[in-house]
Amino acid sequence: MMEEKIYELQDRRRKVELGGGDKRILQQHEKGKLTARERIDLLLDSGTFREINPFAATRSQYLGMDSVDAPGEGVVTGYGKIDGRTVYVFAQDFTVFGGALGEVHAQKIARIMDLAAKNGAPIIGLNDSGGARIQEGVVSLDGYGHIFYRNSIYSGVIPQISVIMGPCAGGAVYSPAITDFIFMVEGTSQMFITGPKVIETVTGEKITSENLGGARVQEGVSGVAHFTAKSEEDVLRDVRRLLSFLPSSYTEEVPRKEGAYSFKADDQLLQLVPVDGTKVYDVKDVIARLVDDGDFMEVQPSFARNAVVGFGRIGGYTAGFVANQPKYLAGGLDINSSDKIARFIRFCDSFNIPLITLEDVTGFIPGVKQEHGGIIRHGAKILYAYSEATVPKITVILRKAYGGAYVAMNSKAIGADLVYAWPASEIAVMGPEGAANIIYAKEIANSPDPAATRAARIEEYRSQFANPYVAAGAGMVDDVIDPRETRQKLYEALELLRHKHEARPTKKHGNIPL
Repeated sequence: MMEEKIYELQDRRRKVELGGGDKRILQQHEKGKLTARERIDLLLDSGTFREINPFAATRSQYLGMDSVDAPGEGVVTGYGKIDGRTVYVFAQDFTVFGGALGEVHAQKIARIMDLAAKNGAPIIGLNDSGGARIQEGVVSLDGYGHIFYRNSIYSGVIPQISVIMGPCAGGAVYSPAITDFIFMVEGTSQMFITGPKVIETVTGEKITSENLGGARVQEGVSGVAHFTAKSEEDVLRDVRRLLSFLPSSYTEEVPRKEGAYSFKADDQLLQLVPVDGTKVYDVKDVIARLVDDGDFMEVQPSFARNAVVGFGRIGGYTAGFVANQPKYLAGGLDINSSDKIARFIRFCDSFNIPLITLEDVTGFIPGVKQEHGGIIRHGAKILYAYSEATVPKITVILRKAYGGAYVAMNSKAIGADLVYAWPASEIAVMGPEGAANIIYAKEIANSPDPAATRAARIEEYRSQFANPYVAAGAGMVDDVIDPRETRQKLYEALELLRHKHEARPTKKHGNIPL
């Protein structure tokens, strides 16, 4: 008798694991997409996945739903391991009802999120859904609400990662938007509130799904997505890589990668950053020389390119890097780069990841468009995020540090623990050229040789004010260092600050200028 029950169990499980059946699995493959279970197998360590709630079924009795066969309710949930560490995962199954979200579908996701939070492990969502299950009416919308709520209250508790593996439209986009990081697949995943047909009906604009909300658009233009890759396999590999830098929850220390690390003086750093402030360079080349094995995982590489943020290790310790990028807009701060930097800082602070700031900033970008777009409000987010953060905060001034942007980029005044400066760096209210034009305007205008007078006054201002020693003398810079020793100094700083504890005034929460 028990054997018959076991056979029945095995048959039921096989049916659930087959999802929508061979025909729909083939259709999924023909689109260049994997099934939910294939994705889970690629994401997790081999043989570690354990499914939860496989036999969930809809309770809806309306609009023909009582006769619909939806194995697993269109979503696979469970847990497994990545590099030996536990993670929780849900994967929407497009072969079952188009992955549409109904009441029980949402309950499965909510339950796995609750388990992840209770056990202090990351939650990874593999999203591939046609949206809300219209046949279930308002209860499907309520299901989204339960997911949004958990995304919000678990923010900063455990890392939340969304992987967009297909269409993601309407209310479905807001859960990923609340999570920490969004991955997208080029060519097969899209995100948008309203699709091309609705837009054409309402506004008359014609656009394809890919051009409206494809991976390149959402990462490079809107800044909604954080990572993109050419294939599902590559995206899932990148998710594993990201998790290697992160702790499993806010209660854990950042994982350290064991190894033999060199901290020899690096002559290459002298060649990478020109002393002449008008010449450009790629700050990512500098980061590559500072991190272990040149391994730097950049976040939002195509969005707000005048700022670079991402994860690397120094001596095995994970750190979050924030850097100005002189290749774009002279490394100045604008609306988008302010948002990008502030959000990254807050993520790192949530999960005990030290912050290293590489500063070469001319200031906040001027212009009517920036002012009308709210650069004051957006720029203030950086000030708020750095000031609020209690993780170790280290700054290296590579070259220029001008004006309010100098203060914003993790200065001592807003809480930096250690500030280093390279010997050719310039720390001033503004650049010597602009300062001389203002301070000595009359003298230059009345001079028999204005050009020579201007050049002399610029050099005078530079020697008196635009150097690191004035700031060092005032205690705003802790040390002026040989550029070749930067990696060694950063490692020592991370070691020094490993057990840093800094309290903030008791309150419910602050009010960041969103």
